[in-house]
Amino acid sequence: MDEKRLEGLLQRIADALERQAPPPVRAVEIDGAADAADAYVWQAEMDRLEPVATVNRVAIELLQGVDRQRETLLENTRRFAAGLPANNALLWGARGMGKSSLVKAVHAEINAGGNDGGNDGEKAGAKPPLVLVEIHREDIPSLPRLLARLRDSARRFILFCDDLSFDGQDASYKSLKAVLEGGIEGRPRNVAFYATSNRRHLMPREMIENERSTAISPAESVEEKVSLSDRFGLWLGFHACDQDTYFAIVEGYARHFGIKIDAATLQAQANEWSIERGARSGRVAWQFIQDLAGRSGKQLD
Repeated sequence: MDEKRLEGLLQRIADALERQAPPPVRAVEIDGAADAADAYVWQAEMDRLEPVATVNRVAIELLQGVDRQRETLLENTRRFAAGLPANNALLWGARGMGKSSLVKAVHAEINAGGNDGGNDGEKAGAKPPLVLVEIHREDIPSLPRLLARLRDSARRFILFCDDLSFDGQDASYKSLKAVLEGGIEGRPRNVAFYATSNRRHLMPREMIENERSTAISPAESVEEKVSLSDRFGLWLGFHACDQDTYFAIVEGYARHFGIKIDAATLQAQANEWSIERGARSGRVAWQFIQDLAGRSGKQLD
């Protein structure tokens, strides 16, 4: 085969491969686009911020039994959105008590009211003052790449990791420690990190105890692992709710969605639901309301 025919054949092969290749990943605009979103999910494998059209969240007034936590996180976030110093936040404690719901509700509350509680920003057509970026637990090692994307942006970002914890020989917590406070670059001023966890120190108790019993220098080894939570200046504890709080959550949902049912019947059915589930929490209350709305033919809009 002569050189000219070979060149033509190779070109046809290259064209065929080009047609079969997936389209290149387009970087999502977070500053210049007029329709820039106020919430994204970090897709680490594609090095991409995926905009979220509608965030799955509940209204902040529906979160009952967490008044102190709500006001503390709201104030911290309001300062951050206004460009003032603010802390990274760790929301830890009982399952289903609204930790992740509170983060998303606070984000919505800040954007609805603006940095100073007014709507001037929205009236002027300005971008939302605060952006929520969810990063999955398994993508924590990619945090430096994400921060490099956000560092020079004019917007302010809450990085949110739900159900953050570390097990076994997982060493990715070291990269998180460096990113939060200890790295040479440090955390960008326009970024704060909020995480939720069932564990106060982000490590299982048996893992910490095992370090104490097997390490050559137990105190130093344990200190290294539990010091991760020290990088969060704000700790907010969530505890299992009592019956009165559980009923208040259920009644708040029923009023909000216009479900017509007398209080005594509502409490009796909600109590039976919690007994069957073996727990009382905001999540259990929401699951009961979904069941009640379905039985009543009521949409939860």
